[in-house]
Amino acid sequence: MDKYDLIIIGGGASGLMAAGVAAALGKQVLLLEKNDTLGKKLSITGGSRCNITNNTPDINTFLEKFPEGKKYLYSAFSRFSVTDTIHFFQETLKLPLTTQAGGRMFPRSEKAADVRDALVDYARAHGVTIKKSTSVTAINATEGTISHIKTNGSDYHASSYIIATGGLAAPQTGSTGDGFQWLRKCGHKVHQPNPNIVPLITDSAWLKRCSGTTLTDIRITFTSKEKKIKKDGNILLTHFGLSGPLILNTSKEVNTLLKDGPVHTTIDLFPFLNEKELDHKLVTLLSENPRKKISNLLPLLIPRSLARELPQAKDFPDTEIIATELSRDDRKIIVSTLKKITLNVTDIQGFDKAVIADGGLDPSEIDWTTMRSRRYSNLYCTGDMISINRPSGGYSLQLAWTTAWIAAHSC
Repeated sequence: MDKYDLIIIGGGASGLMAAGVAAALGKQVLLLEKNDTLGKKLSITGGSRCNITNNTPDINTFLEKFPEGKKYLYSAFSRFSVTDTIHFFQETLKLPLTTQAGGRMFPRSEKAADVRDALVDYARAHGVTIKKSTSVTAINATEGTISHIKTNGSDYHASSYIIATGGLAAPQTGSTGDGFQWLRKCGHKVHQPNPNIVPLITDSAWLKRCSGTTLTDIRITFTSKEKKIKKDGNILLTHFGLSGPLILNTSKEVNTLLKDGPVHTTIDLFPFLNEKELDHKLVTLLSENPRKKISNLLPLLIPRSLARELPQAKDFPDTEIIATELSRDDRKIIVSTLKKITLNVTDIQGFDKAVIADGGLDPSEIDWTTMRSRRYSNLYCTGDMISINRPSGGYSLQLAWTTAWIAAHSC
């Protein structure tokens, strides 16, 4: 039976990070990956651009994005922070980064494959043994320690083990929840995963005809019984419903509302104008273009695709009339429609479209100063293995880097 200082199961973001860092510290490391390529999910993350982190150096400010998990995370981020991550990628891996809107940091090349390749090269340069197309079939434990693991080819033994197999998001990349099954068999508490940071499905056929349209500076309200969620920002209309960062980061809350049935949804295209102010804006547009048809004026107010679809709403005035023929009552209907587009959210998309999946190992079962299991003295978990909710914007990968670095230094 082959023996190593450390065996890491999973060659994704946190697995690659942990492997390279541990090997650089002088450990003999074996990295096992069931796919025939490393970093399969990493290479497509962030629209294949790889949002490495969020440029928020202050730890307290950064952890505000983890409202349920920050009580666990402070000690970890005190050891390896956003600043440390930036230094690691730029100085150690020699991968230049760039900061974009919302503090999102990407490789300057905007190629996720460059991030994966840099981590793989770092691991190989420090002597990590990498075995691809190798599936772990069992983790054997005795008396509070992991004794060895079985794979589809051989059995392996190590002083320490890191499970870095990821969550259930993007199962097409090999993230099928294997690690959760092993942890449950070892007696750990594992929360059932659900798709998270995921687009929403609606019942509105007209949205399909507006697919690809971005609505900027809008307010969207989700209502179910007595509960209401209001969000301001930009959303993307798609062939199935709603997407974009605002929608993705609200999907967990909306999914909770969906437990009571379809969620009534309204979109206010002009949230910073009341109806009187919006009517004044419309009157100004009409007076400046008295001989133009309403159908030609609407695209000056709203995206062309919406200007084409909204006139099909009930009681909407005839858009083939010219501006001077539009009555006051007709203006009121247009204003009311622009302030309250209605639809129903009926579901969220599945794991295959989710940026992350929530659920996983209960965070109370990890020693966050080391990432060590509280049940097994030589077992560590990283990244998406742990149930820590967070938004999109670089927070998931930062969690992967931080937990991997700590585990690599602790095992």
